[in-house]
Amino acid sequence: MLTKDVGICIRAIDYSETSQIVEFFTIANGKIAAIAKGSKRPKSAFDGPIELFATGQMVFSPPHDSKLAILTEFEQKPVATSLANNLFALNSALFAAELMNSLTTEYDPHPQLYDQLQQFLELVNVAENSRETLALLILFQLTLLKEIGLQPILNTCVNCKTSHESRAANHEIYFSSSANGLICRDCEPAFAEKIKLTQNAANCLINFKTIADANEKTLKEIEKILIYHFTELLGKPPKMAKHILK
Repeated sequence: MLTKDVGICIRAIDYSETSQIVEFFTIANGKIAAIAKGSKRPKSAFDGPIELFATGQMVFSPPHDSKLAILTEFEQKPVATSLANNLFALNSALFAAELMNSLTTEYDPHPQLYDQLQQFLELVNVAENSRETLALLILFQLTLLKEIGLQPILNTCVNCKTSHESRAANHEIYFSSSANGLICRDCEPAFAEKIKLTQNAANCLINFKTIADANEKTLKEIEKILIYHFTELLGKPPKMAKHILK
């Protein structure tokens, strides 16, 4: 039985001289892994090799005996045409794709997450500088955590549930991955694993609307915290993380 969907390619590797194994994040089916037979031939059914971040209508047959679906059609359109000329933007997009691949499960649809990924790729493609790119990456990562049910608790202390906004402006705040959220100064002694935040970084995590205008130093601090959190969630550092914070 053939299935129609719309997807974004988040991973593509060579399988043979003529074929590829590709992973897509789709609107209706979530993440799928498929073999694209003959995709590397000059006159393939896919208009040439399937490119990373390409998006479009697709047709595939779900897997039966194999773990791989069989891709039969893909009308690919490039999403991020300028990434090749901007290394940091490219690395940010690759990092987002890696996290999507690592933190989502196959055939678990998240239509809103698909929209956010597509929007992120479009915006990072035209971002004016690395600060803007990093802000976009942080916002996408926070959306990803929310959509997969791992959103950190950021508006109140994880332990005592007191709102951070109700405390004094200079009140110390910490982030703990094991606690999955922010911890106030009064509760932090109970948590061995934590990172202290500057006031600017804490304010951005409490109010996402301020992230877009935050300075690069603050954004790098937030990204460092997120990378630490993803490392704890995955049990290992994401491969692309080293290319984001240098």
